[in-house]
Amino acid sequence: MPSSPQDQNQEQNEGRKEETKEEVKAEENENKKEEAKKEKKKEEKKGSWKDFIYNPGTGEFLGRTASSWGLIFLFYLVFYGFLAGMFSLTMWVMLQTLDENVPRHQDRVANPGLVIRPHTAEILFNRSDVTNYNKYLQQLRELLQQYDDSVQERNELCLVGEYTEQDNEPLKKVCQFKRSTLHQCSGLHDTSFGYAEGKPCIIIKMNRVIGLKPQGDPYINCTAKRDRPLQMQYFPAEGRLDKMFFPYYGKNLQPDYVQPLVAVKLLLTKDDYNIEQLVECKLEGSDLRNDDDRDKFQGRVTFRVKVSE
Repeated sequence: MPSSPQDQNQEQNEGRKEETKEEVKAEENENKKEEAKKEKKKEEKKGSWKDFIYNPGTGEFLGRTASSWGLIFLFYLVFYGFLAGMFSLTMWVMLQTLDENVPRHQDRVANPGLVIRPHTAEILFNRSDVTNYNKYLQQLRELLQQYDDSVQERNELCLVGEYTEQDNEPLKKVCQFKRSTLHQCSGLHDTSFGYAEGKPCIIIKMNRVIGLKPQGDPYINCTAKRDRPLQMQYFPAEGRLDKMFFPYYGKNLQPDYVQPLVAVKLLLTKDDYNIEQLVECKLEGSDLRNDDDRDKFQGRVTFRVKVSE
């Protein structure tokens, strides 16, 4: 007997429900498979990092066996050892060409500069106030300590006007320069170096240059940039830099060497007080340059002095 339309519809609905259940089950199975694959990949990835650091199966560490690492270390040991040897050999060869006592290149200092003490470009003070110029006196005393007569008597008496050449001597002697040679500017008789009376002493010295032998008869000459001459006194006489202090052989060979000094006493009068005096001192009488516009201190030095009461 044929089924009614209602029964057919019911059968169709039941069939659809079963199909839907099967589809859901199939989808759930697919999801489970995907999750299982992901978990497996994670485990494989985790295992691969552990194996990369150390693989117990192959005995590899960071992807290499012990023998492979040993060969790499041996290669770099030989490579960097060779580089270090080449560098050391190059330095040794270069050092054989150098003299520890004489600079290889000193063409830039062939002409020495002049410096003064007190070490300042402007000497300004009130002669009635010792605290006003005490800083200048301190610099002069510090400079002249190494020129004390008792210290210099340990050094040699050299021939005046003659170079003290000692190229073939293993031990280089040092010539005496006693501070008493500076007389009124020595600080022995006048501890104020003339500052208390308004007639200050300026001490000039030449920079050291190894091997320098100035030709001629070098001396220091100072002039004031003004209309009328400024009276000055020089110690030693005529501001001479004696040849016996040349050549200089360097600090290693002559540790007690001292440069010859020239002291200039500015004989200022009351008419010169409260007026700035521009003074220039030059190295004259030799082959050393004192007119290089690119270097204002080569063979010359300029300073200002102003004294007040």
